[in-house]
Amino acid sequence: MAMSNESFSDPAAPLDLTGKVAVVTGSGRGLGLAYATALARAGAAVVVNDLDADTAERAAAAIREAGGKAVAQAAAVGTAEAAQLLVDRAVDAFGRLDVMVTNAGILRDKVLWKMTDDDFDAVIATHLRGTFTCARAAAVRMREQGDGGRLIMIGSPAGQRGNFGQTNYAAAKAGIAAMVRTWSMELGRAGITVNAVVPVAATAMTETIPAFAPYIEAMKQGAPLPDFLRKGEGFGTAEDCAALLPFLASDAAAGITGQCIGIGGDKLALWSHPQEVATAYADGGWSPETIAAAWAGSVGREPQSVGIPAPVVPGSAK
Repeated sequence: MAMSNESFSDPAAPLDLTGKVAVVTGSGRGLGLAYATALARAGAAVVVNDLDADTAERAAAAIREAGGKAVAQAAAVGTAEAAQLLVDRAVDAFGRLDVMVTNAGILRDKVLWKMTDDDFDAVIATHLRGTFTCARAAAVRMREQGDGGRLIMIGSPAGQRGNFGQTNYAAAKAGIAAMVRTWSMELGRAGITVNAVVPVAATAMTETIPAFAPYIEAMKQGAPLPDFLRKGEGFGTAEDCAALLPFLASDAAAGITGQCIGIGGDKLALWSHPQEVATAYADGGWSPETIAAAWAGSVGREPQSVGIPAPVVPGSAK
């Protein structure tokens, strides 16, 4: 059953997260650390998670040194036990849980005919099952508390459009978008919003893209990213993407749910949900022959594109 989404933000509602408690998975470094830091700066107490205990503790210590509240919890995200451990850590340290951010992830990139079962299963276990188990554990706790909450799932353009060599990753991220839509319906009555963030940022993952690599290297030396990346490609820093997290966690976003929201560089975007873009009808139904005859002139007139568009570098051949 389709449901209308009258999502809205209230600019008059507070963005202050004082008194709120958040778990951010995979937050020892990179985008996850930027998310945790942004939430802490807005006033939230944060549970920093990483597979490596020392990495998690260093990140939590950095947040505390900057005046924030944070504790560390090492765990390999994916299992129900790990998810419950993170929720329990939040409750034990800070008394409650208000925000769950599922950021933890790994890559095992290979084309289809070279991807092994282990390559596929490892990525699905961390991204897709890890999002499911952490969201479920958080939803149980938030429903018990009885005063709402925020599930913020991390997606990817690969999950929206596909990406060469990323069968496992794209499938997991597409599954996360579908779960967000489903959970927004299931948890709405409990006052729990569910949204996906679709970030585009300079990270260890993206610096391997040849078109981005020289600009990321220059950024590391202190040079700003050029406008064609920040505006044209919506590509920026991890901190650029992190700005969305405190907003979605705040009272100002209480009416926003079931959405996939892109952010990167100077760009903020709302991704569409899959929908029919062309239709045709045949009295009495279709046969293979009538589909073949009608395809090019009806529903197949403008096939949908696939893949993440390659960045266009000024002065390069298109």
